[in-house]
Amino acid sequence: MVEVTQSTIVTPSDQTLKHKIYLSNLDIVADRSYTPTFYVYPSSGMKDLFPIEVFKAALAKALVVFYPLAGRLSRDPQTGRPEIDCTGEGVNFLTADLDATVEDFKDFKPSAEMRKMLVPVVNSADPPCIIMAIQITCLRCGGIIIGLATHHYIIDGYSAVLFIKTLSAFARGNTSTIPTPFFDHSLLRARSPPSVSFDHSDYSPNVYQSKGLSNTSQVVCSNLKLTKEQIHLLKILAGGERVSTFRAVVALLWKCTCIARGLAFDVETQLIIPVDLRGRFKPPLPATYFGNPTLRTKAVAKVEDLVSNTLKFGANLIQNAVNSITDEFGRSLIDHLESTDLESLGKLSSMSNTSLMAVSWLSFPMYDADFGWGEPILMARAEMYGSGYVYLSRVPEMDGGISILIGLERDSMQCFKKTLYDEIEAPRP
Repeated sequence: MVEVTQSTIVTPSDQTLKHKIYLSNLDIVADRSYTPTFYVYPSSGMKDLFPIEVFKAALAKALVVFYPLAGRLSRDPQTGRPEIDCTGEGVNFLTADLDATVEDFKDFKPSAEMRKMLVPVVNSADPPCIIMAIQITCLRCGGIIIGLATHHYIIDGYSAVLFIKTLSAFARGNTSTIPTPFFDHSLLRARSPPSVSFDHSDYSPNVYQSKGLSNTSQVVCSNLKLTKEQIHLLKILAGGERVSTFRAVVALLWKCTCIARGLAFDVETQLIIPVDLRGRFKPPLPATYFGNPTLRTKAVAKVEDLVSNTLKFGANLIQNAVNSITDEFGRSLIDHLESTDLESLGKLSSMSNTSLMAVSWLSFPMYDADFGWGEPILMARAEMYGSGYVYLSRVPEMDGGISILIGLERDSMQCFKKTLYDEIEAPRP
């Protein structure tokens, strides 16, 4: 059991701007919840001297640079639309002790229990609410875990990494590379008049409300690893060495999921892929844009075609789906969402058992978070959304290897793992 030893509010160390920040349509269709992530650090040899006050001081300084995080998610009093109220009230900060060691997290699996232990509990993600909470958990071995709950309306994966890099730089006393985050979301306002030039039917309130929804109470999670050599093999099977790791690996995961779920050959399956629009808009968004400039695209196939063909078939479908996301497509979606019930879309996290969503953290510098006691040995989600969600990330101790976090129905997981490794060890020609 985890024992909370301190619960307080950390506020910015200096005066910050007090104003409201507009949230774009893309922000508000993000999942309305707190993303639970954690960083694991081995003992620094200072078990009784962990610098909690140094960390808190660094957090207070980081909240001056990233001042919206110290505010509250609120609503426009006239329209009811969610927005950031930059009040400077601060973020929740907890410390805790846990009778465990770093080794206990070596082969962890995301779960509700893991989240309760390592990530601060926030009672509601509905406005008005806090934007971020942080927990420092001290382990028996002297290691520590930094757990974060960040509101997805405000922070995507890239934004979270940007903040953590800044926080860790302040903790080290190295302020020479502190970025200037860009908070003006009005760059992604709908056009006037709106111009919808593509089909965006996926962004409708009934998008996932189809037959065969997965029972999230029966979901189990696995943390699987692929070596550099296995990934190289998958790339060859998916079309060649120039095929991206994401395309090659996800093509296999998609295929194996269909097999493990026992889907009929004539069923249509879809792979959902979040795509970051920062570099796809014209002109590109500022590199330090802080928000959710992301949309979902999808690849669709008949199960028979996906299972019977080589990985190149699925990899090409993935590439075509991602390539279809252009500046105009993104602008068209923003305009489409202008007349849509945005918050109803943000509530939808269950998927049909014919679908898979693959999220790539492969390009994130997730382990560039040295607070003065070395880089983390693990960074991951503490809990999955449910069945059919996959996260790909790098693994520091595996040169070129990756981690695959996946949630599936309980009666499909064992078959999935066997199928996955069988495909790698004895690939079809």
